[in-house]
Amino acid sequence: MLSDEALRERLLRGDLTAFDALYDRHARPLHGFIVRYLGDAHEAEDVLHETFMALLRAPPQGAVASLRAWMFEVARNACLHRLRTRRRGVRALDAVAVEPVHRALPDEELSAHQSAERLKAAVARLPEGLAELYALRTRGLSYEELATVLAVPVGTVKSRLHDMVARLRQEMDR
Repeated sequence: MLSDEALRERLLRGDLTAFDALYDRHARPLHGFIVRYLGDAHEAEDVLHETFMALLRAPPQGAVASLRAWMFEVARNACLHRLRTRRRGVRALDAVAVEPVHRALPDEELSAHQSAERLKAAVARLPEGLAELYALRTRGLSYEELATVLAVPVGTVKSRLHDMVARLRQEMDR
């Protein structure tokens, strides 16, 4: 299996099979990150396609710490752009409240569901920067990749992760 960097080099030479391999390798984790960031699966599809189009239009040249980190950075920037655009105008559909559908769950499933819901609520209460860090880390990015995407030193990433875990524990103990 070729590394991301080898595939990037092949892509730079015009080999579109390298693009397909990169898409197969990274589309799923990127999509999950984008959905978590935007909260909208349809918009996430658009941002995912924008991210891979950026790879086709202008693959990173020269020394890149990690192609994976570069793609997450492009996706993050596209998400931020979407969120800024979303704030400028209120969509009519967002104003319509939809009641969730509840169904009875077996005890074990109910307990797991409640824990997951508590974690989801705890993550929702995190400050924006820590919530973003959580979303990136749950997609498997390394400390170095997180530092690249967030444009901060690795030590800052470690410090923020420590703070995030402490806050989540505190929230979950409530």
